[in-house]
Amino acid sequence: MGVNHKEIVDANTILHDSVTASRSGRDEDKPKFGIGQKVKLLEDIKNDGTYPHAPIGTIMVQAGAIGYIKSIGEFLQVIRVYEVHFLDLNALIEVVGCREHELLAMENYRDEVEEELEFMRQHREKHYSK
Repeated sequence: MGVNHKEIVDANTILHDSVTASRSGRDEDKPKFGIGQKVKLLEDIKNDGTYPHAPIGTIMVQAGAIGYIKSIGEFLQVIRVYEVHFLDLNALIEVVGCREHELLAMENYRDEVEEELEFMRQHREKHYSK
C-alpha cells in the first residue's frame, strides 16, 4: 500500500516564504534600527506564553525602559524582530524580542563598519591611484 500524495498535499495551496509573502505593514523595507543602537521601549512587553517562567500577561519589561539592539532577525521570514538588551533593573528579563513600532531611537545609528570601509576607500584613492 503506497501513500497517495495527492491526498496529503493540495497543489492549489498557497505557500508563504520570503519571496512571496509581504512584510507587516509596520515594518520598513530596511531595518529602522542598527546593532548597538540605544532605544526606548514605547509599550509594556507582556508574556505572550513564550516565556515559561511567568504567567501569560505578566509584564516582562515596562514602557520607558532603555536598551540596546543586540541583533536583528525575522520571524516566519516576514516579521522583523529586534533582540534588545534592556538595562532596567526592575524588568523580569533583560533580553527580549521587539517589533519596530514598540521602539524609539534614542540616538542616531552609526554604521562603524561602513565608516571604516569608506575611510579605507578614500585612503586607497589618495595614496594608490596615480
